[in-house]
Amino acid sequence: MTAMHAGYLVGIGSNIEPDDNISKIIDLILNYFPSLHLSRVLRIPPIGMNSHRDFLNMVIFIETDMVEKDLKTICNNIEQKLGRDRNDPSRKIKDRSADLDILTAANFPQDKIRAASEITDEYFLYPLIDELTAYLSDAEAHPQQLGVTINVDDLSFGQTATTIHRNTRSSNERVS
Repeated sequence: MTAMHAGYLVGIGSNIEPDDNISKIIDLILNYFPSLHLSRVLRIPPIGMNSHRDFLNMVIFIETDMVEKDLKTICNNIEQKLGRDRNDPSRKIKDRSADLDILTAANFPQDKIRAASEITDEYFLYPLIDELTAYLSDAEAHPQQLGVTINVDDLSFGQTATTIHRNTRSSNERVS
């Protein structure tokens, strides 16, 4: 990607019917943004909560000039649409169908030099951030773990970093 891309890195997770809900999250985000850049999807044990349900986690880059507050509203609406109670004071330690966290504003390719640890303290996202920033900067990434395949209609993603473009004529399409 040689052009400058400005937008936001967003962490996404689910541990309630995660395969289905990650698919729904991506589909809902594509209603707002014409293309998304996605990391792999990893299955990760819950951290900081008492649960037996593994999470599916990924990081996406949304290319937009939208202000962060407006993007946060979209993220919260998606969480609520998928059943998350944003008013529950213990929501951070409960199982969740949808968790969307804006990690940082970013510009690529110049932000490829930022370390994941400068972006978030959620260390389980570091390999996903590193992979996606390498992908967006045309650098080589070396994933250590296979991703989980997720399906949205006739589209599959999750094994490697990829880009999805919304196709308003029929369904979504993936560009590797």
